[in-house]
Amino acid sequence: MAPTKKGERKRAKGKGSRGKEGKQQKNSLPDEEKRKHTTLEVDSLKQHLVLRRDVARQAIADSEELKHKLADLEKELEEARGDKKDIYEEMIRRYQQLQCQTDARIQHLEAKTQNLQEQLAACQEDVRQSRADRAKTLEEKDEAIVQMQSKIDNMESEYEKILHASLDCVLSKLQTAKLIWEKEATLIHLEYKNQLKEFGLNPLEI
Repeated sequence: MAPTKKGERKRAKGKGSRGKEGKQQKNSLPDEEKRKHTTLEVDSLKQHLVLRRDVARQAIADSEELKHKLADLEKELEEARGDKKDIYEEMIRRYQQLQCQTDARIQHLEAKTQNLQEQLAACQEDVRQSRADRAKTLEEKDEAIVQMQSKIDNMESEYEKILHASLDCVLSKLQTAKLIWEKEATLIHLEYKNQLKEFGLNPLEI
């Protein structure tokens, strides 16, 4: 770091004091050497001043650059905050939109499920009713078949009784007719036999 002006002045003053002391002690130093010595000190001071000025300018430039960078960073930070806010709001909007779509989808599926359940219940009721009707129809058919079979059996029994009665009646009539025919035939035979005897004929010979 470059020395301060106060320090340079002190050193210059010290050097001057030492120069005076040296002059008092050594009066033999020529003026040309004093002038060179002074010129060197002045040049050194000028260099120090230039260096300090350059350092000050560089420091000011660095400070300005840092200020600009800080301002840029603050701007970027504000923009980032704004972008973050926009992104957050967009995420919230999309989430709400997705939530609404999901709720609508759930409601649609629930309504569809309820409708399908009602249709299934109706189909099951139809199937149950159809089975009940079929079972009832089969039961009625079986009962009708049993009744018809019973009637047929009764009719067969009645017909058999009527047939047997008719046959007995016919046989009885035939037997009666047979007896009558046999009786009439015997009477006719006796009548013919008597007539033959009247004519002098032997029935056994004929």
